[in-house]
Amino acid sequence: MTVDPSELEAHPHGIDTSVPHSARIWNYWLGGKDHYPVDREAGDQFAAVYPGIFDLARLSRYFLGRVIRHLAGEAGIRQFLDIGTGLPTADNTHEVAQRVNPASRVVYVDNDPLILAHANALLVSDPRGATAYIQADLHDPEAILAEAEKTLDFDEPVALILMQVLGHVPNGDGDAQARSIIRRLMEALPPGSYLALNESADTNELNAKATSLYNESGAVKYYLRDPEQIAGLFDGLEVMEPGVVPIQDWRPDPNPFGDSPDVGVWGGIARKA
Repeated sequence: MTVDPSELEAHPHGIDTSVPHSARIWNYWLGGKDHYPVDREAGDQFAAVYPGIFDLARLSRYFLGRVIRHLAGEAGIRQFLDIGTGLPTADNTHEVAQRVNPASRVVYVDNDPLILAHANALLVSDPRGATAYIQADLHDPEAILAEAEKTLDFDEPVALILMQVLGHVPNGDGDAQARSIIRRLMEALPPGSYLALNESADTNELNAKATSLYNESGAVKYYLRDPEQIAGLFDGLEVMEPGVVPIQDWRPDPNPFGDSPDVGVWGGIARKA
């Protein structure tokens, strides 16, 4: 996105371009075009401390693709609720799912108005399935569920997708807030539904240092968790093999370029009995 400086004063979609936003920074790290100077500056400052952030973003995207292929294929899931979806890029959830089964139905949720401005790009669905977008906040599960019901059938299994979004939820008090959000969402979904997530861990020293500096930039803070905390987000669900592991180790595709780096992100999927 090439932005005229005059647009920075008042964006027609009500977007605050004076403060970096995680979805736009993530888009920048993925090589996208939907970001502003403030986002690129924050992204470059992070990368100056932790150059591996570009690998982290790329591997997280690959993990999402493998998870959706598994859920839409082997697990037979036809409905997906993707919260914190971010800006459209290659291999969005509905594209991967509908390649496996064209009848897949996907609801995206995000709170960034720039994503709403790009909704037409997100909503290009296979006509045999459905794709919808909700502008809502992760912290309001009831509002998300009420809107998602207009597209998804909650009498049939649904995959809840939470990729790199729970980092915006404080992780204190035994991770009570994040666990409560997950519980409220999963309680509304029938048996046979799945939770799929990944989160950045505190295991990479440079990532932890860069995140600390990022949290001082004025952007919405991001909270790293230790691997045990990330695994704990699946409590009460049946975790699928190979468990909650570094994302490059979760059912990896053959890699002709060698082993992927360990970027300090853990994830997995689990089934509601």
